[in-house]
Amino acid sequence: LAPLLFGWHIGALGLYQPGEDQEVPGKDTIMKKALIICVGGMSSSMIAKKTTESLQAKNHDVEVTAVGVIEGEQLIKDKAFDLYLISPQTKMYLKNFQKIGEEVGSKVIPIPPQAYIPVPMGIAKMHDLVVKEI
Repeated sequence: LAPLLFGWHIGALGLYQPGEDQEVPGKDTIMKKALIICVGGMSSSMIAKKTTESLQAKNHDVEVTAVGVIEGEQLIKDKAFDLYLISPQTKMYLKNFQKIGEEVGSKVIPIPPQAYIPVPMGIAKMHDLVVKEI
């Protein structure tokens, strides 16, 4: 614990201090980000959290977040995420979101209903969808 207090870290390669010319585990890893866009962002938050846990448990450096339609549209325009997932209940916005995504070079895809269920089977399908598309 004492080395941690003084800026030293113990990694897979042994003891090193930040700034040394040693390889830092995970240093060059860039976390990918996926966004679920739903009506209010509330129901999707649980799915996003469980999917992130599933992805990270399988060593995928991906974080899934959820927001509502209004915020989601702006985030597509801002290219704030690597992948945009449109929930089944917001499919009426899909074509518009895909058009915006094409304009800015962002991938916008629909979530199949069977992947939008906060149970293990649904989370597994969402996990696979994110891995495939991101």
